[in-house]
Amino acid sequence: MPQSAGHLIVAQLEAHGVRRVYAVPGESYLDVLDGLHDSPIETVVCRHEGGAGFMALAEGRLTGTPGVVMVTRGPGAANAMIAVHTAWQDATALVLFVGLIPVADRERDSFQEFSLTGWFGSTAKRVIVLDDPRRAGEIVAEAMHLAASGRPGPVVIGLPEDVLVQQVGATTAPLRPVASATPSAAEIAAVTERLAAAQHPLIIVGGDGWNDETGRTLMDWAENAAVPVAADWRAYDAVPHSAAYAGWLGYGRADTLAARLDEADLLLFIGCGRSDVQSDGYTRGFAAPTVLVLPDPAATMHSGRIDQQIFSSPAAFVAALAASAATSDAASGGARGTRTDAWMLALQHDQQRFAIPAPDGGNGVDLGVAFALLERELPRDRVVTYGAGNATIWGHRYLSHDHAHSLVAPRNGAMGLAVPAAVAASLIFPHRQAVAICGDGDFFMTAQEVSVAFAEGSAPLVIVVDNGIYGTIVQHQRAHYPGRSSGTSMTNPDFAAWMRSFGGYGQLVERTDDFESALTAALASGIPALLHLRTDPETMPPPATNATPPAHRNTEAGL
Repeated sequence: MPQSAGHLIVAQLEAHGVRRVYAVPGESYLDVLDGLHDSPIETVVCRHEGGAGFMALAEGRLTGTPGVVMVTRGPGAANAMIAVHTAWQDATALVLFVGLIPVADRERDSFQEFSLTGWFGSTAKRVIVLDDPRRAGEIVAEAMHLAASGRPGPVVIGLPEDVLVQQVGATTAPLRPVASATPSAAEIAAVTERLAAAQHPLIIVGGDGWNDETGRTLMDWAENAAVPVAADWRAYDAVPHSAAYAGWLGYGRADTLAARLDEADLLLFIGCGRSDVQSDGYTRGFAAPTVLVLPDPAATMHSGRIDQQIFSSPAAFVAALAASAATSDAASGGARGTRTDAWMLALQHDQQRFAIPAPDGGNGVDLGVAFALLERELPRDRVVTYGAGNATIWGHRYLSHDHAHSLVAPRNGAMGLAVPAAVAASLIFPHRQAVAICGDGDFFMTAQEVSVAFAEGSAPLVIVVDNGIYGTIVQHQRAHYPGRSSGTSMTNPDFAAWMRSFGGYGQLVERTDDFESALTAALASGIPALLHLRTDPETMPPPATNATPPAHRNTEAGL
């Protein structure tokens, strides 16, 4: 039966099992919106295209299915760029649909005209314009496949409004399965041999594509093989934080772990590469022999030596490694060699000391105390989302992860992700507590997306750390332009009252002693909740040492 190209796009998304699309509506793709009217796909109506894109990115990261976002032409596409850049640098599967002007209006500087390829061509895996309505299903299938294949990332599809309404006899296209290469026995044997010869090996995990089984399997194997496991920047949920966990590399990391990176005599990267953030600006971890497990032939975002590369997903590689161990005489598959537990235990103890919360001192809410309470009181299956900035460092350091798909944060440092990602997480996992951790600058970039939680009936918790400044920039100014802070102060409203104006739970917390009762009330409220924590602008993130901290911290945090 003939249908419009716009309706065929919706049918193709249904065939792919898409459960939600995040959208800011526009007249340029009305026919797709009409197709969604009777679709089982939920249309999550957002307030800003950047927020919609961040929600779709969270969907992709938490479900393993590419997140889908729909925006209109020109200004709408411009607003969505931040999510595309984040998906590109974070290697997260995302499909962005952009409504376009009619074909006949092209190259006439018509209303909201822009160059789709010119804008997104360097920041997406592919940019496709639907000029043939008969190919609507085929192009969607291609985009969903490409977004999730190899190194995941964003794909952008342009939808001319006059093409969408054309009737076609085509049906949905066959789904294209995502290939997952399984490492060969020879490749696993080579990795095992390298590990057996190393006395100070270190595994670094990151990227998307992890699940509970893969994370637990790797950590069980690592403990038997006496190999410590560190996480890449903002990929702390890849593995459970058990005995072999050594902390994270990147901003705010422990000085001790950075030093261990230089001491390692073998580095095994699984799902990520050696980036500038992870290596302290391309200064650490370059000397050791390196094995890279990454389904990206170009090894994008990996710098330095590669002694062996295996084109595999984390799940396929870890399963093969564990299977090899199961058939070996040694519990670790021969990977331990003559190595004792001393190296792994040293890194474990470093991390355990580093993760002990300590008071920060100063005025207002003490974040060391507050995040210790969050670690204790939040459910273990919580989903934590972060924006960018100094306010997140306390969470990275003091909040542990037991489950995969329990963290969404911008690895590219984009501000404004925390709130929309928490809203999306509360829709994806309605029985898990979603918690957004953000600074005052980060929060107000996309704060309006809490309205989506009210519309959808979900109940995320938002923690806003308010020090009245763009803290990370002030920290850099103090280091490089002492006494000359410029362009970094803010004037903030009562965020708690703002939240209450929506009908949510909001509480301003100005004293450390009041935080515990406020947190208890927020979690018990059953509605979207916000805790507005006033803090001292002089209090910077805790120092990156494992030593006992001073009573008041005002030092650099390795950022």
